[in-house]
Amino acid sequence: MHAQIKLGRIAGISIGLHYSWFIIAFLITLSLIGHFHAIMPQWSNAVVWSAAIVTAVLFFVALLLHELAHSLLAKAKGLRVRSITLFALGGVSQIEQEAPDAKTEFWIAIAGPLSSLAIGTICLLLARLSGWRTGAEAETPVAAVLLWLGYINFMLAVFNMIPGYPLDGGRVLRAVIWWINHNAVRATELAARVGQIIAFIFIFLGLYRFFVGKNLGGLWLAFIGWFLLDASRSSSTQVELMEGLRGRKVADIMDRDCPTVESHLSLQDFVHEYLLRSGRRCFVVVQDNRLVGIVTPNEVKHIDPERWPQTSVQSVMRPVAELRTVTPETPVIQALELMSREDLNQLPVVSGGQLQGVFSRSSIMGFLRNRAELLKH
Repeated sequence: MHAQIKLGRIAGISIGLHYSWFIIAFLITLSLIGHFHAIMPQWSNAVVWSAAIVTAVLFFVALLLHELAHSLLAKAKGLRVRSITLFALGGVSQIEQEAPDAKTEFWIAIAGPLSSLAIGTICLLLARLSGWRTGAEAETPVAAVLLWLGYINFMLAVFNMIPGYPLDGGRVLRAVIWWINHNAVRATELAARVGQIIAFIFIFLGLYRFFVGKNLGGLWLAFIGWFLLDASRSSSTQVELMEGLRGRKVADIMDRDCPTVESHLSLQDFVHEYLLRSGRRCFVVVQDNRLVGIVTPNEVKHIDPERWPQTSVQSVMRPVAELRTVTPETPVIQALELMSREDLNQLPVVSGGQLQGVFSRSSIMGFLRNRAELLKH
């Protein structure tokens, strides 16, 4: 889940919004307008709209704090956190490394629900201080905003503790199983299986509610179930794939047959004679048999095709001094983390100043496909 709109950074963590966030923000605001009109019909439209917009904004602030609790604790445990993205179903923290042990996984997972409980408690206490009394409706806009935020944060904490992986509750379940059996992969498989069962329950219950007249509420529940099912399967597959790569070195997977092109070659000849004919996406640029850089379709696409005949490969390539490289002995997991962190598709493999090969996402996928085929027999 990548952010299309960057909001800034907190504690070195990039904060952003996915486009789908605007859809749910609009729907929540409309829902709050109806809610405030229903509980306090004497309020003017200006007061209702203001209360609804402020509540919606503060709700997403609470979601951000929920994700920050995960991310900041992960950073405190020595894990790298790339970003937090708010989207239609809440937020997601992009933690680039797996927790090293069950205890760390447990505390990172439970930090979010605990933060939501704390926010909910604070909101209800502030509502009491503003004049609200238990069992009664809020009489002032401030109390109404705080009351709604208090209850919704409690609901958020409870929902996230449903043991459906990769929800927070599912990750807590995974940590507990991991602590018992000392096997992270097996723990993930079991937690994901529970998550898929819960997802199917959500889907069937949502569809049932829709067909008996609950309208969009049922479809929304079914949509959450579908999302949970897809996320659970994807998370389980990712952990299994990472386990298949654990212990491997870059030399085991890299492509040693690296296609080369001369630096003086024009982009016109490069595209038609090399790029399109070979189907490869990364080429090593050489000059007098020396590595001077690499060139990929990403560099070519920024040049107007009319200028290709007059533009050399050397003028658009990424020079070797700017490249992130790895050695043949670099662990595959470490190289993958580097590619993810720097948003790279390939890494030159260099040893003793000489190019040994190229480590790329395609070489990883080829290795995994071959491994899967062998394990079938």
